[in-house]
Order: sequence, then structure tokens, then C-alpha cells
Amino acid sequence: MSYYDVVIVGAGHAGAQAAIALRQHGFEGSVAMIGDEKDPPYERPPLSKEYFAGDKSFDRILIRPASFWEERKVDMLLGHRVKAVDPAAKFVTVGDREIGYGKLIWCTGGSPRMLTCNGADAENVHAVRRRDDVDAMMAKLDQINHVTVIGGGYIGLEAAAVLSKFGKKVVLLEALDRVLARVAGEDLSRFYEAEHRAHGVDLRTGARMDCIEVTDGKATAVLMADGERIETDMVIVGIGIIPETGPLIAAGAAGGNGVDVDEYCRTSLPDIYAVGDCAAHANRFARGAQIRLESVQNANDQAKTAVDHILGKAQPYDAVPWFWSNQYDLKLQTVGLSTGHDQTILRGDPASRSFSVLYLKAGKLIALDCVNAIKDYVQGRAHVVSGALLDQAQLADAGIPLKEVGLA
Repeated sequence: MSYYDVVIVGAGHAGAQAAIALRQHGFEGSVAMIGDEKDPPYERPPLSKEYFAGDKSFDRILIRPASFWEERKVDMLLGHRVKAVDPAAKFVTVGDREIGYGKLIWCTGGSPRMLTCNGADAENVHAVRRRDDVDAMMAKLDQINHVTVIGGGYIGLEAAAVLSKFGKKVVLLEALDRVLARVAGEDLSRFYEAEHRAHGVDLRTGARMDCIEVTDGKATAVLMADGERIETDMVIVGIGIIPETGPLIAAGAAGGNGVDVDEYCRTSLPDIYAVGDCAAHANRFARGAQIRLESVQNANDQAKTAVDHILGKAQPYDAVPWFWSNQYDLKLQTVGLSTGHDQTILRGDPASRSFSVLYLKAGKLIALDCVNAIKDYVQGRAHVVSGALLDQAQLADAGIPLKEVGLA
């Protein structure tokens, strides 16, 4: 059996940041990273944006050059999956190999949630989660004209924007009554719906599909619940992820929607941490609720928290959540979590294509969605952290910088 002082399972943002933080803080023990893709760690957000659009090559989305890991003496065990964890004997099983660990950091993220209807396994039905997913779609783009996107979250909208830029005829189907319904208020949803329609996307809300028609192994149409048949050359599915926690849960770790962790990212199993998309944690910006955050910010900050604890410098996780999305010439930046808000304030005019939606709960600013409004994003962060009661008339006045807004 081989042995490492720290074994990192998962080679995405969280796993890469954990390894980087260990070496940056002077950790001299042995470190291995196990990833089920053959590529070294790379940035995932560009997959549905710059990489898909051809604006960035793969080399430009690598988190670090391949040589970095060798220079830092991080053993990269790529193209392998951990199929079991033994928390008592402290080893993981990879294929027919057992790898012992002193500390284990679980950074596996999630796998795309796919459709379960007839035809969902056709060869031209794609997710947008890995480089291979996007490469497969890019290889076919010259041969297709019609694309159906299932899901009106950020992944679906970003993919639709790229495909529209390429001149494809795009139908986007969202089952709920508006896009981004789970993460944003109605003002933002309606703005993005209008933008996509203005760019030629046939965006439909309240859209209920039945199944996918398949001919010779390929999806040829999406059949709707009302009987409509939407011809298609490709289907892209963006309906969320399923956290990859199976071996940990099977080993006895507490969890349900993800694996449960404490303020130091420790699971209920000894010497095992979990960080990133798969880690369910109590977050003060969600008013103490146990949540999973699917973001680069969360992956990086939780990785640092776990490493600090391993190195004896315990600092509870308390990072401010932030996100971003690029669609067409629009840069959306979000800070805070709007879940549970009881009031919104529209700051600026959406027609100007530079505005913010402010989310309040009990009079306190808890989140902002800023479209082409970087100053609001930067200055609003302090108010989200402070939890102060602010003057709402001044919040709504785009002529008053957020940093100058007074108390209520």
C-alpha cells in the first residue's frame, strides 16, 4: 500500500486550491491528488463561456501549468476514481490499489443531473461539466443548426448565448415560470429573458417536455407534454448537479444533499475533510441554514479553511459568497445570497444595460445582482457583511454611490 500525508480526492478548483495552500504554507509532507479526468486541474466556469466560444484555449484555463504540480511535489494520480474509503484503517481504494492517508480532503464536486426520460441517453445529448463534454459539442458544431437547451439556469443561459453567437437556432426550455428562478429575483429573470429573445433565442418558460425522439442513436426532436415536436440536432442539459459523495456516505459520513461538514470543513469521519460543491455547511449568509454552494469562491475558501485546520491554524469558514456570469456583452456579478429575501430594490434602469437588483430581508441588504455595474458590486459587499439597516431611498438612487448610503 502506498501512503501520503495528505490525499486530495478531486482535481477541480477545490482540490487544486487545497494542494496550493498546503505548499504555500510550508507543508513539507507528501501530497497526492486523485482525479477522474486525465487533465490537470482547470477552471470550469469558462467551459460554458470562453472555452465553448473558442475565446480561450485549454491551456489558458489551466489553474496552473502541468509543470507546477511536479515542481511542488504533488503526485497527480489522474484518470482514476476512488471507489471506497476505509476511515478506520485510513485508506482509499482506487481500482485494485489501496492508498493510505494521514488526512483526506474530499473535493469531488458533482456530476451533472441528466434527464431520465426516454431518449435521454442519445449520443448528442450533452451536459456542460467537463472539458470532454464541451469538446464533444464543439466537434459537432459545424454539422448542426438547431440546438435545444434544457434548463434556464446559468449554464443553460451561457450555452445559449454562445450558440446564438455562432448563428445556431436555439430553443431554451425552462420548466418554471421564469429563468434563474432559484437564484435571482424577477427583475433579473425578466431582463435576461428579454436579452436572449432579442438575440434570437426561442426562450420558453413553463415548458414541459415529455421525451426525446431518437433516430439511429441520435436525438432528432424534443417532444413536449402538449404534443409539440421541436426538431433538434443537439440537446444540452443544464439542470443542476448531484454531489459526488457516494464513497464517503457509504463509509459512514453524515450527509444527505452533500456531505455534512463543520465550520472547519471536517466531516463526521476522523481526519476527513470535505470542501466545495459537495460540502453541506452552515452559512451565516444563508442565515445559518445548511447549504451547498456551487461556486469557485466557495471551493477556494473552503479549501483554505481545511488546510489551515490541518496545519493547526484553525479559522472557521466565514467567506462572503460571490458568483459571476458572462452572457453576450453582459457581466453579471453577485454578492451574498438572496434566498429568503422579502423585498427587492431596483437600482438603475435595465434599459441602460447597467443596473443592480438589491435583495433585503427585514430591512437589511443580504445580496446584490449587478449587471455591468461593478462599482455597486464592489461597494455593496461591505453592506452585506455589516448587516446594517440602510436608508432605502438612498439605496434606490443610482446617483448615490453605495459606499455613501447612510443608515436608516
